[in-house]
Amino acid sequence: MGWRNGCEELTQSKPLFLTIYSVVIIGIVVSSFYVFSAIYSSNTPAAHSSAWLSSSISPEDPHHIEQALNISQSEKVQNVSTTPSPGKQNVWPTSVWDIPPSNKRMPPLKDFRLTKQLVQQRVKDNVVIVTFGNYAFMDFILTWVKKLTDLEVSNFLVGAMDTKLVEALYWKGVPVFDMGSHMSTVDVGWGSPTFHKMGREKVILLDSILPFGFEVLMCDTDMVWLKNPLPYLARYPGADILTSSDQVIPTVVDDRLEIWQEVSGAYNIGIFHWRPTESAKNLVKKWKEMLLADDKIWDQSGFNDILHNQLGPSVDDDSGFVFAFDGKLKLGILPASIFCSGHTYFVQAMYQQLRLEPYAVHMTFQYGGTEGKRHRLREAMFFLDPPEYYNPPGGLLSFKPSIPKSLLLSGEHNVDSHFTLINHQMKQIRTALAIASLLNRTLVMPPLWCRLDRLWFPHPGILEGSMTRQPFLCPLDHVFEVNVMLKKLPEEEFGPEIGIREYSMLDNPSLPPEVKNSWLDVQLCKEGTQDCDGSYNTTVGGVLKFPKHSNEEMFMKVFSLFKDVKVIKLSSVQDAFTGFTNKEREDRFRNRVKRYVGIWCCMPDIPIGHIYYDMYWDEKPEWKPIPPQSPEDDHPPF
Repeated sequence: MGWRNGCEELTQSKPLFLTIYSVVIIGIVVSSFYVFSAIYSSNTPAAHSSAWLSSSISPEDPHHIEQALNISQSEKVQNVSTTPSPGKQNVWPTSVWDIPPSNKRMPPLKDFRLTKQLVQQRVKDNVVIVTFGNYAFMDFILTWVKKLTDLEVSNFLVGAMDTKLVEALYWKGVPVFDMGSHMSTVDVGWGSPTFHKMGREKVILLDSILPFGFEVLMCDTDMVWLKNPLPYLARYPGADILTSSDQVIPTVVDDRLEIWQEVSGAYNIGIFHWRPTESAKNLVKKWKEMLLADDKIWDQSGFNDILHNQLGPSVDDDSGFVFAFDGKLKLGILPASIFCSGHTYFVQAMYQQLRLEPYAVHMTFQYGGTEGKRHRLREAMFFLDPPEYYNPPGGLLSFKPSIPKSLLLSGEHNVDSHFTLINHQMKQIRTALAIASLLNRTLVMPPLWCRLDRLWFPHPGILEGSMTRQPFLCPLDHVFEVNVMLKKLPEEEFGPEIGIREYSMLDNPSLPPEVKNSWLDVQLCKEGTQDCDGSYNTTVGGVLKFPKHSNEEMFMKVFSLFKDVKVIKLSSVQDAFTGFTNKEREDRFRNRVKRYVGIWCCMPDIPIGHIYYDMYWDEKPEWKPIPPQSPEDDHPPF
């Protein structure tokens, strides 16, 4: 009413006052329009799409990523935003593995910050699966993603600890977020200070996501999913935390949770599921405070210590939960038979013996570092490798190992019988490595049989109460130093590099047809017998008959004719090769392969319990499998 009265008075006033009032009113209207326009534009998705289009980050100039994230370490925690940002934060394609158009620039790094809106896009049934790592583990991460998408699971996120990984995963269509960690892009090594820093990032990440109100299934990158775990976890809605463990003795023989009173192994934080309850959020805050206050505490040890502050009693008679931490938190321990460790899967094959379907396997209980983990995944045919991995330059060489039944099954399973079995196989592998080196081929390692388990501590051969069968197919890293075999060693000291592949490679469905369909069967024969002259007789089943005890010249003469054949399969390598003609090359080869073998561990009740394997045991008549007798003797046999 006041506004209208003012206008009526103006019409009755002098023209000068009318002009002045008109100008003032128009100014107010125009100013209001600009204010409301600015507020509205900051709330619309158009602001985000303009950021997408105006970003200078593109696949052609990745160095801009490093510049865009040149922020201080103190800003890292602030990289996680808990306040809602206006509009929809959408930086990924609609579906996993959908590669963004190459003519589109990558969104700015700030758009990859962890927010509730960003996580919400990946949540299903209020659950998100999360892993994280740096660029050195990109192949592990891609394997992890591929196994989930093969299971038709898409509600996951990958945290990137360096900007190189953010960019790489974005351009592969993988849902990634930036953790702002500024981590090195190289493998940091287990137990190193940087490794412990990565562990603290896990706790910080959990503390950031749980307040969003979502359930979090947190995983390490060195594990793979074999079956969709979400229906299993949904069977236990009352649990605040469901964790995997290092338990090696089964407490149940079906798929129920472990009986917590019988679990002696540590709770393993490589696979654990959190619900956003008050007890769970309080635990993760206390855990974070503990780790940030003391950089010497291993994150997993801290987690176990906090839970054991108060452990028990059982929540009820049926669920399998136990009260832990503050006496209110309900904890369940996932069965190690189906949420497998490296021991229950690769050594015991517990799931097979119990006729269960495994959900996951975590590369623990292994001895070859990152290379050992990668090799185990390849042995199980779980690892995602590019086609060229299966078709190396120079081709492949494989052989059928010869093992007498007595070495596997006769007599007691003890240190002597174990080393007799291993040495018999080792000698054949040594010969095969020499032939592969001579022919410049990559050796497909044979499956390896063991009588005794390998651990870090004294034991009677196998763990009492475990389901380890004797003998058993053991991972290559139980005997061989896989990380050394795959390491680039100076050729002037160690001779030419000898590539290796896992024993299962030729059975892998990913083997390209051009490799699968190109092989030469070679049968060793006694020189002087019919057709035993190294000639290829297509009328005798397409088999090349090759004389035993052949020298370097004979090998080169015959197999140089088959350089284009992808796979040479030897029926045996026993007595196949008499050795290198050139002594210098022989010495360098010996220098190399002596380093390929490790230790067996460990005999009980003695100061030094481990025993070194020796690649040239057969050249030492007095050799016996005994531990070093003094600290001065405690070194590899080279």
